[in-house]
Amino acid sequence: MMGGGRGVIRACLLCALVLWGPRLGLGAQSARAPEYQIKAVFLFNFAQFVDWPAGAFPDSAAPIVIGVLGNDPFGAYLDETVRGEKVRGHSLEVRRYRKIADIKTCHILFINPSGGGRLEDVLGELKDRAILTVGDDAGFAQRGGMIRFVSENSKIRVRINLEAATAAHLTISSKLLRAAEIVTPGKP
Repeated sequence: MMGGGRGVIRACLLCALVLWGPRLGLGAQSARAPEYQIKAVFLFNFAQFVDWPAGAFPDSAAPIVIGVLGNDPFGAYLDETVRGEKVRGHSLEVRRYRKIADIKTCHILFINPSGGGRLEDVLGELKDRAILTVGDDAGFAQRGGMIRFVSENSKIRVRINLEAATAAHLTISSKLLRAAEIVTPGKP
């Protein structure tokens, strides 16, 4: 469960985003918060809507690690968003990586284009690992990433490559899938 009143507020925000976001959009929120502040909340909430295989955590007290590969567009937003929070008994921790070889433990990875290498090479290196890959590059999900942020008309939506998530032994909640556009790898 999440810690404190902030967690309840974030959970309510995500429910609103998941249930009404596709119909209402995020225009009002975009006006109040920078794009990457909203994306930081999404990354935090993905931890609540994804299940990892048992072997993804060395023990029951291990944190859920949210990583950023390449230049960090979140600044302090991501750290502030997860500070003091817990999901299913796991605290959350943010780590930043300059190159793919630096990633030892990670559960959710935002891949910035500056992540050092072509996206296909980065995803190939992560292929056999239970890491939810997230990005906002054009075609991210079609090229093998799992979740792509799409900004349209001041709204943030998600596109999910369910095939890639399943191949990594990740289970994405139907609540998140209902609010997303499911994409097929290799198809625009």
